[in-house]
Amino acid sequence: MATFVALNDLKMILNRISILNYKNISQTDLSFSPKLNCFFGRNGMGKTNLLDAIYYLSFCKSSGNPIDSQNMLHTADFFMIQGFYATDDGSPEEVFCGMKRRQKKQFKRNKKEYLRLSDHIGFIPLVMVSPDDSSLILGGSDERRRFMDVVISQYDKEYLESLIRYNKALAQRNTLLKKEEPVEDEMLAIWEEMMAQEGEVVFRKREAFIQEFIPIFQQFYSYISEDREQVGLTYNSHAKGNDLKAVLVQSREKDRIMGFSLHGVHKDELEMELGGFPLKREGSQGQNKTYLIALKLAQFDFLKRIGTIPLLLLDDIFDKLDAHRVEQIVKLVGSDRFGQIFITDTNRENLDMILRKTQVDYRLFSVADGVISPANEETL
Repeated sequence: MATFVALNDLKMILNRISILNYKNISQTDLSFSPKLNCFFGRNGMGKTNLLDAIYYLSFCKSSGNPIDSQNMLHTADFFMIQGFYATDDGSPEEVFCGMKRRQKKQFKRNKKEYLRLSDHIGFIPLVMVSPDDSSLILGGSDERRRFMDVVISQYDKEYLESLIRYNKALAQRNTLLKKEEPVEDEMLAIWEEMMAQEGEVVFRKREAFIQEFIPIFQQFYSYISEDREQVGLTYNSHAKGNDLKAVLVQSREKDRIMGFSLHGVHKDELEMELGGFPLKREGSQGQNKTYLIALKLAQFDFLKRIGTIPLLLLDDIFDKLDAHRVEQIVKLVGSDRFGQIFITDTNRENLDMILRKTQVDYRLFSVADGVISPANEETL
């Protein structure tokens, strides 16, 4: 099992964000609390879009829509997101993203453009919990692989590079498999060699991550549910106990018939269990929501143990939870184990409850039709 050094004191704080023409936010410039920032407003007003802009500055893309041009305000010809951060020692860091229609986006750190966007991943660790996370349970295995990829890529550059090279080799092999004319085995072997080499790295690092991750996740679920249920995670891969290159060679004829690669780490699965049974089949809405929140808080805690404390974005997390589970989450959010937090809700009373139970610095904002304003902070 991998051992990681805890560096819990390292922080990156988002002091200010400037946004132009991103989704339904035409223009805003906001200063934030270093601890707790709360946003309330009706559905569809722009709360999630603000969190998504913060997410974009960490991952060079939207959390929901990978097509950059579709994240632009409909009537605009460009969008821009600019974040002003500070490190523990007070050193300023500026991250800029801009894109014009039909042009390539620009991503800069301290006014210097990145040659590769992958070089930025992990610089500002971030964990987001949102209603879209339900796809982790209800969606296909690609959603669960993406969950592992997002976590590991933030602290392990070798993993990200191997994953990129594996996917390139996979795409090349699939292109050959789709050809109508016969392709020589030697051509397939070139890409199978790369898939096997990089796939072994991806598998090994995913397996080490899951072994470390499971007990952290189970602790969070146990706390939120007050020990009402037992949960588990199981990682399965074609590389587990097998020579990946031999698996690919053996699968060639079937793959030629199908026109794509049936085996490899791109088919890995993360099985989610509740009481020893598949969560997708057994879980209630509240149990599923608890499972997802525990997964994401464990993701946060895992990244915190091995590096910089991530930013934590909590988007509408109280829906479908009973009062007991809400209370437990409020206790967690109000504790000092987290760094800077951004939280949204349609119900201001939920946010007021959090603010009453914590003594930390906070700022409160209202959101309406893409306009974000400091809220009246009457007595809570």
